[in-house]
Amino acid sequence: MKKLLIYTSLIAVAGLAATTAFAGNEDRAGQAGANELLINPWARTGGWGGINGATVRGVESMNLNVAGMAWNKGTEIGFSHSEWLSGSDIQIESFGISQKVGESGAMGLTIMSMNLGDIERTTEEQPDGNAGTFTPQFLNIALGYSKEFSNSIRGGLVARIISESINDVSSQGFVIDAGIQYITGFNEDKDNLKFGIAMRNVGTPMKYEGEGLAFRNDNAATNINVLQQQRTEEYEMPALIAISLAYDFKMVEDHKLTAQANFTSNSFIRDQFGVGLEYSFRKIFSVRGAYTFDKVDKNAITDMRISSLMGPSGGITFQLPLGKADKSIGLDYSYRATETFNGTHTFGVILSL
Repeated sequence: MKKLLIYTSLIAVAGLAATTAFAGNEDRAGQAGANELLINPWARTGGWGGINGATVRGVESMNLNVAGMAWNKGTEIGFSHSEWLSGSDIQIESFGISQKVGESGAMGLTIMSMNLGDIERTTEEQPDGNAGTFTPQFLNIALGYSKEFSNSIRGGLVARIISESINDVSSQGFVIDAGIQYITGFNEDKDNLKFGIAMRNVGTPMKYEGEGLAFRNDNAATNINVLQQQRTEEYEMPALIAISLAYDFKMVEDHKLTAQANFTSNSFIRDQFGVGLEYSFRKIFSVRGAYTFDKVDKNAITDMRISSLMGPSGGITFQLPLGKADKSIGLDYSYRATETFNGTHTFGVILSL
């Protein structure tokens, strides 16, 4: 119990400090980098719009609230494919695996890769192109651990490495996520009210380096040829605090309705809110929908959104049993409306073994 209190206090203090220092300051919009860390690449949580930090479980929790991974009863393997901002030709591929460790722990590994396609190269001599193409590569790899401290409390940590690169310029960084889930309630089972808090993307600044930032300065008058290196400014990580609340309405047998609400305090953009509902039948079928929106700034000159990830989202899951002992295969699809382009489609498969 003593370790649990220390662990919870550390996350709460760090979260409060981050919220106080950076919360919802849209004047700093554009000053953070590595914004792919704000992308949820998984289908099941994508249908929730990423607001289900209180109820997320398994390998998908590595990107939302790692505490949910402690629910693992064995091995879970997940794959997902996203058509990000449909029409932009950006695709996201994700893989994750989590494994129960000991009596109450779980470890997980996830890899997320963004394919931005081939971009036409331009130079000073060829500003209109015809100089070939280059392909940006965005990759992050995360290793996490979570633990069940009691029937009501679970918590965990994630360490994530970020890499962004083109042919001759690259940047690397490191962030840490932490999360807690708490379950209580008012019914006989005392499991219908759920609470989650997650602190994400807290880490070291990043900066771009490489041969692509070097150029030759030729002085015809002195006949001196000097190789000069341009320096780039560091940029911060898009840190945030997400607080989620969920309540299960257990209707007739085998039918359940879950309501969920979320508040996200962002470091470099407006704070965000989200609400959603999910209907599920046993563990076989579930359908969900959510709506996310920005915090209104009454002093803003315009009410134009500064994030594309606003508005409705929805998803569906079919969970097919594989024999006995809770083994199953889950098929997921989600859609998120976006301010620009034609929304985001995500397809996923999760194997529980």
